[in-house]
Amino acid sequence: MQMRFDGLLGFPGGFVDRRYWSLEDGLNRVLGLGLGCVRLTEADYLCSHLTEGPHRVVAHFYARQLTLEELHTIEISAVHSRDHGMEVMGMVRVPLYTQKDRMGGLPNFLANSFVGTAKFQLLFALKILNMVPEEKLAEAVAATQRPKKAAIDHTGGS
Repeated sequence: MQMRFDGLLGFPGGFVDRRYWSLEDGLNRVLGLGLGCVRLTEADYLCSHLTEGPHRVVAHFYARQLTLEELHTIEISAVHSRDHGMEVMGMVRVPLYTQKDRMGGLPNFLANSFVGTAKFQLLFALKILNMVPEEKLAEAVAATQRPKKAAIDHTGGS
């Protein structure tokens, strides 16, 4: 995922003018500007989601399995993209584990703020692609919905 200029987490992508580009061609053009070294095809398509509101947007979500070497190449390319430091503050890896305290890792990550449909897309992909066991995913989502415990002041000050 990416940390955006507005402090929200999202996925790489952008707007595609269907008059000039197919979805995949437009997406690859946008990804080429930001990541440079990954190409998506129709086979990588997962889902679409309509965002209601003043600006109706259809978000098409694609996912592709990468080798660790491909991921490293993308992370390096992203730092050198024209949008880095302006529209995109950096790449972020999603922790696919939960620590023993049941909050660290994925539950804490899910407590972040996401743009548009990004959180839905992330959870959908983790489930559909079997990246996190369904019961662990449900526990992580439930943990983000519990009220946080108030911090205890151990300084002894008044």
